[in-house]
Amino acid sequence: MTIAKITDILNKKIPSDRLAANADMRQYTSFKAGGRADLLVIPKTHDELIYITDTLKSESTPYMIMGNGSNILVKDGGYRGVIIRIDDGFSDIQVRGTSIIAGAGALMSSVARKALEAELAGFEFASGIPGSIGGGVFMNAGAYGGEIADVIEYAKVLEKASGKIKQIPASELELSYRHSALQQSGDIVLEVKLNLKKGSYGDIAEKMKTLTARRNEKQPVQYPSAGSFFKRPEGYFAGRLIQDAGLKGLSVGGAKVSSKHAGFIINTGGATASDILSLMRLVQNTVYDRFCVMMEPEVRIIGEDA
Repeated sequence: MTIAKITDILNKKIPSDRLAANADMRQYTSFKAGGRADLLVIPKTHDELIYITDTLKSESTPYMIMGNGSNILVKDGGYRGVIIRIDDGFSDIQVRGTSIIAGAGALMSSVARKALEAELAGFEFASGIPGSIGGGVFMNAGAYGGEIADVIEYAKVLEKASGKIKQIPASELELSYRHSALQQSGDIVLEVKLNLKKGSYGDIAEKMKTLTARRNEKQPVQYPSAGSFFKRPEGYFAGRLIQDAGLKGLSVGGAKVSSKHAGFIINTGGATASDILSLMRLVQNTVYDRFCVMMEPEVRIIGEDA
């Protein structure tokens, strides 16, 4: 079935302003680079999401889920299928005692602010991570010694196989370094429960301020990027390996290894996904030649070459 017909079917329950054909994914990703998706759809409720996924499965139409787009690069040839964007329709945040229940579309920075307001400690590490909490669970996001695995009790998901909503305890999410079982199952995070602990507003605020200052000082936050581009190889630091290989400041087209933090590939203006991927491969090959360590991207790379 054509994308036009899929769009017509989805439009029966999803308003036209939340269906974007030939969507320019530069507008939806923090890298501000890459190609177009055949269709981008934005559900606002669980029922809408179920309707969308059921429709796409019944028509054998490929689809993928994205959140805030802070860890995705769409190749220049675009994505042949439908991208479902989980955003502010799933962004409710509730405090219950020392726990927080957050919708998958809630930004981690917003969850951190809500925790601060409730004087709950333990989520300060995520205050500067630009992604959504759903994406954070998917990748087991972390920074400054903390990660989602440290604080999550469960994730409520829409199971890809059954099409039903299920609650998965943290012990079954297989959370490890930048990995979760969701990457294999394709289940869609709807809601997350975090267990935190009582703290002092002043102490929590000070820690968040300190981490923000460290981030702004050491990371190229003024440029579009997807954060740390490479996973940390066991026993090494990605940025140090790249720096020691003499690659700091190296450019391909509009893509550049940040001179501020070598673990970041940045878009200095007009970078294509091909520029970014060519630079990625150059970094991988050079580091491997120098240190016999293969760097793996942390960023999700999807779609087709131009």
